[in-house]
Amino acid sequence: MFSRILLPCCAAVIMTTAPLAHAETVIPTRGQTPEQIQSDTTACKTQAKSAYDQALAAANQTATTTTASTTPTGGRARGAAAGAAAGAAAAEVRGNQYENYDKVDSDVQQEYRQEQAKDAAVAGAVVGGSKQRRDRRQQTQSQEQEAQQQSATAAQTADTASKQAFSTCMTGKGYTITP
Repeated sequence: MFSRILLPCCAAVIMTTAPLAHAETVIPTRGQTPEQIQSDTTACKTQAKSAYDQALAAANQTATTTTASTTPTGGRARGAAAGAAAGAAAAEVRGNQYENYDKVDSDVQQEYRQEQAKDAAVAGAVVGGSKQRRDRRQQTQSQEQEAQQQSATAAQTADTASKQAFSTCMTGKGYTITP
C-alpha cells in the first residue's frame, strides 16, 4: 500500500524537478500529492527566478558603476611640447658646435632654433598620438576583460541566490532538498 503511493509521488517529483537547472532531488515529507508537488515546485521556481533576476540586476548595477574610468587624452600635445623642447635644445647644442654661430645675428639664431623646435614638435605629436592610441586600446581591452569577469561573477552570484531561494521555498513547504 505504501509503495503504491510512494512510487507515483517519487515519479512526480522526478518529473517536476527534471526541468530545473539546479539538478536537485525534491522529497516530500508531509505526504503531498503529485498535484501539490507540481504546484509547490512551480511556485518555488517562480520565486527562484525572481531571486535570480534581482541578484543579477544588483550585480550588474555594481559592475556598471565600477567600470567607469577616464580615457587617455592630451598625448599629442604632450608629445609636441616634449618634441619642441628637445628640438630647441638640440638646435642650441648643434649651433654651439660651430665657431661662427656666435657671429650670426641673434634673430637668425632664434629662427633656426624655432624651425628645429617646430620640426621636433611635429615628430613629438606623432609619437604622442601613437602612444595615446596604444594606451586607449590597452584600456579598452582591460575594461572588456574586467566586464567579462564581472558578468561571470554576476551570473554565478545570481545562480547561487536562485538555488538558495528555491531550496528555502521548498523546505518551507515541507520538502527535503538533496543535491
